Amino acid sequence: MLDQKEVNDAEAAQLPRNKDGSIRKAFVKSVARLIEAGDASSLRALVGGLHESDMGALIEALDAEQRPRLVELLGIDFDFTALTEVDDAVREEILEELPSQTVAKGVSEIESDDAVAILEDLPKEERAEILDQIPPPERIPITRGLEYPEDSAGRRMQTEFIAVPPDWNVGQAIDYMRETIELPERFYELYVVRENGHLLGAVPLDRLLRSKRPVPISELMEDERPRISATQDQEEVARLFQRYNWVAAPVIDKDDRLVGVITFDDVADVIEKEAEEDIHALGGITSDEELSDSVWTIARGRFNWLLVNLATAFLASSVLGLFEGQLQKMVALAVLAPIVASQGGNATTQTMTVAVRALATRELSDANAWRVITREVMVGLLNGLAFAVITGVAAYVWFRVPGLGFVIGLAMICNLVAAALGGILIPLALHRIKIDPAVASSPFVTTVTDVVGFFSFLSIASLWFGLR
Repeated sequence: MLDQKEVNDAEAAQLPRNKDGSIRKAFVKSVARLIEAGDASSLRALVGGLHESDMGALIEALDAEQRPRLVELLGIDFDFTALTEVDDAVREEILEELPSQTVAKGVSEIESDDAVAILEDLPKEERAEILDQIPPPERIPITRGLEYPEDSAGRRMQTEFIAVPPDWNVGQAIDYMRETIELPERFYELYVVRENGHLLGAVPLDRLLRSKRPVPISELMEDERPRISATQDQEEVARLFQRYNWVAAPVIDKDDRLVGVITFDDVADVIEKEAEEDIHALGGITSDEELSDSVWTIARGRFNWLLVNLATAFLASSVLGLFEGQLQKMVALAVLAPIVASQGGNATTQTMTVAVRALATRELSDANAWRVITREVMVGLLNGLAFAVITGVAAYVWFRVPGLGFVIGLAMICNLVAAALGGILIPLALHRIKIDPAVASSPFVTTVTDVVGFFSFLSIASLWFGLR
């Protein structure tokens, strides 16, 4: 008879996630054992009904050689949408191991936007081989999506939508949806189009279902419905969804013909991706670095950024060389100088992070730039005064040198004000000349605070103590 712990362990092996949302280790081990045993029926019973997000987390937790085996053992029960939930590197490794006909069958059974997301990073030869094995009805929308620019609305849209002519009434539209088998998995509105596909407007489902059957569709139609160009940048599309709280939006081509629809779930993925890229850029990490990348790939991607930072570090250290004689005469200056520079670096990173994010979300613009700059300078001045007192007292207690506390306090005020200015002005300047401030701001702003911190502290000290 099993004790309570064994019962709990057995139950845990059936649950994919812990309470905190992380993938459950016992569950992964259970799946791995079934894969190694080749037990397809038990594997289907355990993971066949998982949501694609849970399946994606499971795939990433498995060893590399077990991932394609999982797909093969599940067969038709594996939902290829799960491959949109894993790192690009993991997805590419799986696709390389699977037969092209397996991939072709899998992507032909999912929505076109997910199929595009799976195939877009493959080499052209592999992609063409897979597309050739997909039946034309499913292949055409996928191919069309892949023809749009990378990171455009055309790549993110799904081509499955419901379009009706303007002369229909509510009853005809409802009967059409009831009788048509191949409807989108989820939809939120109908689109009204002419015979040539020209978009006239949209009808939200709630308005449709609240109306009597004889009511013409043209009376319910929102003809001023916002439209998205297929070539529009996906980040701009995401901002529009956030700004206007859209649930779905039609996508049109250059001739104003309806070619697809973007929904809020597609936009959520874009927002997450763009935020991740900004965070990576601020840390000097390439936007495509992922946890699944190899050591060599990660090291190579981070090298250039570290090289830039090394160059700026030499620049900051050269300031110390200008005061070599003064530092030899007063050792306390060498001990305290890094404190001033470090505090300025931390302060400027705070300001820069806020500025870069505000620029990315369009919250910071020419209209409010001066007000934000003034605010940041006042914040820098206020914190400068506070830390001038703290560091001044600490320096005097430490070294018992009269006047040293005043010197470091004044330098602290200068550097924190410089940090505020650098943290806001440098991202604004880079944004103005069309350089991504998330990528380029960090080495510039930290160099400014290091140089200003060292120079202000040592020059004030030299004047105050008469050092030459």
